[in-house]
Amino acid sequence: MAESQEKEQPRRRQARGERRIAQLLEAAANVFCTTGYTAASTNAIAREAGVSPGTLYQFFPNKEAIAIELGDRLMHEMRDTYGEALAPVDPATRLEEAVGAAVDRFIAFNCDHPVFFALMHGPDIPGRIAEEHDALHATLLARIEGLLSSLLPDSPPADLARTAHMCLGLYKAGLELVLGHEGAERDAYVRELKHVLIRYLEPLVGDRLGRAERGGAGTTATP
Repeated sequence: MAESQEKEQPRRRQARGERRIAQLLEAAANVFCTTGYTAASTNAIAREAGVSPGTLYQFFPNKEAIAIELGDRLMHEMRDTYGEALAPVDPATRLEEAVGAAVDRFIAFNCDHPVFFALMHGPDIPGRIAEEHDALHATLLARIEGLLSSLLPDSPPADLARTAHMCLGLYKAGLELVLGHEGAERDAYVRELKHVLIRYLEPLVGDRLGRAERGGAGTTATP
């Protein structure tokens, strides 16, 4: 019994530590969104979390360490999100549905985690976060290019790269407008963003998507 209790105590301390870290990261996310990274302070984060600065320093030596931990967790989740959003598209899927589903996943992530945009696109983010974001950006572009190559098999690599950059650029511009509004107006900007991407891709993709629907139930139209 004594040995079992000895093993249980470290686990309990570890669980309490994880809860405290999560509490501090949530508080930091709120502060970074409100004031930006540069103006934020460990004292402000501690106040937001309802703990003393001394408690914060037990887990993080400074605000940069907090931002890096927060950024690491968000980028891991973002990779999962774009893995789902940019999965291969069934040729029977209409372009509107494919674009809409991808945009909805990305928008939902950014609306659930507004600090991601604040940290990743701010002018003063820590160097390590900037490096990891650049790597994430490059991987995202590669995934978009891969998806486009299946829809545009005859396009030269330079054209695919340019189209991928345009899609991501249009999305990021629209995302800033989406996050700058709430409620019905936010929904309206999401619709506008989808509309822009669809109208850009439509003449490029042509009839490569939605074939089954155009060809009739249970058939596939000839490419």
